[in-house]
Amino acid sequence: MKTVGMIVEYNPLHNGHVYHCQQSKIVSGADAVVAVMSGSFLQRGEPALVSKWARTEMALRMGADLVLELPVAFSTQPAEWFAYGAVSALESTGVVDAFCFGSESGDLGLLQSAARRLHATDRDAPYAKAGAAGDEAALASPADGAMPFREAIQAQLKAGASYPSAYAAAAAGTVLDGDAPADWLAQPNNTLGLHYLVALERLGGTMRPYTIRRQKAEYNQTDITDERIASATALRKLLADSTDPAALRPYVPSYVADVLDRELRAGRAPVGWESLFPALFARLAVVHPKELAEYGEVTEGLEHRILKAVTEVRPDEGEPFEQLLQALKTKRYTRTKLQRALTRILLNHRKDELTPDALRAGVPYLRVLGFSDRGRTLLRTMRKTASVPVVAKAAAFRHRFLDLDIRAATVHATAFRQPTRRDLYRDYYEPPIRLTETSPD
Repeated sequence: MKTVGMIVEYNPLHNGHVYHCQQSKIVSGADAVVAVMSGSFLQRGEPALVSKWARTEMALRMGADLVLELPVAFSTQPAEWFAYGAVSALESTGVVDAFCFGSESGDLGLLQSAARRLHATDRDAPYAKAGAAGDEAALASPADGAMPFREAIQAQLKAGASYPSAYAAAAAGTVLDGDAPADWLAQPNNTLGLHYLVALERLGGTMRPYTIRRQKAEYNQTDITDERIASATALRKLLADSTDPAALRPYVPSYVADVLDRELRAGRAPVGWESLFPALFARLAVVHPKELAEYGEVTEGLEHRILKAVTEVRPDEGEPFEQLLQALKTKRYTRTKLQRALTRILLNHRKDELTPDALRAGVPYLRVLGFSDRGRTLLRTMRKTASVPVVAKAAAFRHRFLDLDIRAATVHATAFRQPTRRDLYRDYYEPPIRLTETSPD
């Protein structure tokens, strides 16, 4: 059975994702789809709109055959580590022949050329560097004999650029082909695609990569300009403004609107930073600056800036988390960087836990969230081919990264209207979701 992999978040799943899934099967000639999906917290440092189980149901009904959870140790990292963990998960299955990702350019050749150049001249970065994972400044610091690419990033950072801007500018001058547009890596899906391909090189992976050009809506686009396609960012905004899943129906499959409606009625959605702010505030109210500095991505004195800013928040005057972000944002500290730092604080992710040494081996297990009938066949094969344990029951497996996943899901559930014990510890109760008949729209 030929199988294609996808790396997803589905926050929420929309018509653009359906197109990606369909095209991934077509371009790869695959019979089955394996999705590696972020769990309760996502790459941009945000809590997922709905639980990982609700999003797994969406994915299976769309046509995915097997959904695996990307551990939160990787899912909330900067792009390099996020991509490395996700690609390692697909490789570790032993059953995925190809993987397909979306990009703004749709130009696989240009991405592969840049990835090979970067890997050939920067083999030890960032994974062999000292320092804490998620510390972008540390990842960018050149080691002895570092290539011009890393030196160029550091120069951009010292000039006050954000890490994404510094990375794009450095790549444009060192590893990109001369005919690539100067702002090519300022586009987020192009950048993430490059990191997927670099990860494949560093892992010595055998999967064949494909890319599908992103259609009609940009990654962070907040307005809706098409009758059927809108970004997940725009859909979350639309849902926040209307609180009615019916408003999303033109842009999502009917089963997604149904799942969202069910989760909203049950008080399990929408989850966002504002609903988790009380828990974050409780941590910040008692933490010492030295302790705060021990959390991932809290660097260069950011701990003092955070503790000062949180005292200026006025919870009775609008959205307190947004107030905190606006007080913290600078040219250097982007919204995403700050959200990831605050995620680390909320989830108690310390630098000494998530070091490069801890992460560079890739995912240490494959957590199964759901499967179709075809996915069940894949699972039987995976139990023979997978290079790491396949985990169907969280209670039956122990690993510190899995403990982080379980704790993240518990924290996520505290944002529900009236969380039950089962909600808070659902990882221990919930078997993988099994869909006996997929029904894509």
